[in-house]
Amino acid sequence: MSSDVRSKAELIALLLEEMRETTTVTILFHQAVADRLGMNVTDHKCAGILARSGPITAGELARRTGLTTGAITGVIDRLEKAGFAHRVRDPSDRRRVIIEPDAKAIEARITPLFESMGRTAAHLCERYSRQELAVILDFAIRSRILGEEEARKLQQANTSTKERTQKRNEES
Repeated sequence: MSSDVRSKAELIALLLEEMRETTTVTILFHQAVADRLGMNVTDHKCAGILARSGPITAGELARRTGLTTGAITGVIDRLEKAGFAHRVRDPSDRRRVIIEPDAKAIEARITPLFESMGRTAAHLCERYSRQELAVILDFAIRSRILGEEEARKLQQANTSTKERTQKRNEES
């Protein structure tokens, strides 16, 4: 059946299913990258966040990922051990620690694993007009924002559930 005769509801359902499949494939791709690097996928994605953001505090990395500060400490320890980041004291507040990505290590060891995907994705994008790319970009940005908002809702609900459980356990 061509897309010209499908209803809007059918197209939305197909698009949502394809987005779920794409998400799954993306997660599996990043797991393969992490495996190649001898890391877990969370550490790999945190290295990516650091590579894009530049130096940030551990608290900010925890906020961006939704991980606890305790979990982030372990992530940073492993990233340091792997040579992808290091801790430095904040010169304006010696109590704060800044996590700095090691751009050279990331460029040398992680970036090459994405070169084929980058070339292939760029080639795919060449199929579309400027106007189509603008619509796709708008959709991608809105999808990312929606995903961030939904993750935040789940994280808040998880925190509330943990707090209620902890309170019940303390009362028993």
